[in-house]
Amino acid sequence: MPLAVGTNAPDFTLSTKTADGPKQIKLSDNFGKRNALLLFFPMAFTGTCTTEMCSVGNGLREYDQMNCQVYGISGDNPFAQEAWAQKEKIGVTLLSDYEHKVAKAYDVVYDSFLPQLNLGMSGVAKRAAFVIDKNGVIQYAESNDDAKQLPNFDKIKAKLAELK
Repeated sequence: MPLAVGTNAPDFTLSTKTADGPKQIKLSDNFGKRNALLLFFPMAFTGTCTTEMCSVGNGLREYDQMNCQVYGISGDNPFAQEAWAQKEKIGVTLLSDYEHKVAKAYDVVYDSFLPQLNLGMSGVAKRAAFVIDKNGVIQYAESNDDAKQLPNFDKIKAKLAELK
């Protein structure tokens, strides 16, 4: 069960890889300025994750007009995320939650990811979305156990339009 609407969003600092090198991104740097959309996804270089990040990336102007910073968060290392973003032309800022601490803080982790393959992968982020307002309060929360189910972007955009 993801963190509830109305609760304070756990702050975090995560790494991203840019053309200028590694960079630290802190969620609370948005507080008082912009809303944030956190999109947790299981892993880079997979079909549904690529579809989601490319689709959102193609619509970044719309999110920007709603005063929203979009972050994609997975347990992949920042170098793998950068390679994936370059390959697929993903414009979303991708953040590496390599130790799965942020996904755990938001309560959106699988106990066992792809258990049928017996890979022993625990702590992988579920596909989830959180809208966090300028005050750091969660205004929308969604988590899907089915890794192929995309978030409801119509509801996300409606909430962002209210917060603008």
